[in-house]
Amino acid sequence: QVQLVESGGGLVQAGGSLRLSCAASGRAFSSYTMGWFRQAPGKEREFVAAISWSASSTYYADSVKGRFTISRDNAKNTVFLQMNSLKPEDTAVYYCAARASRVVARTGYDYWGQGTQVTVSS
Repeated sequence: QVQLVESGGGLVQAGGSLRLSCAASGRAFSSYTMGWFRQAPGKEREFVAAISWSASSTYYADSVKGRFTISRDNAKNTVFLQMNSLKPEDTAVYYCAARASRVVARTGYDYWGQGTQVTVSS
């Protein structure tokens, strides 16, 4: 069982940056693939980024590639999402998720946080 708590969301102007954090508790965090997802109003939840247990592999949605960076600190049981060059279309609730597999993927996540709101004004 893994519990996930996101933080770092807020209101930012277009072109600005935010850094999201996700603190995990529970066993074997370092063996989980971690991911970030987002859900905008009236839209389905979508994959944003994922990182392997060792941080050796990362995977991004095309819409954020080159602007967002996912990272993790296994010693602190934390995963991060650095978001640069933010656009109004990045506005959404951002969710952290854990996948009980060492295979990096955009689906098949087992545990979810409660989400943190990111709002980008134009």
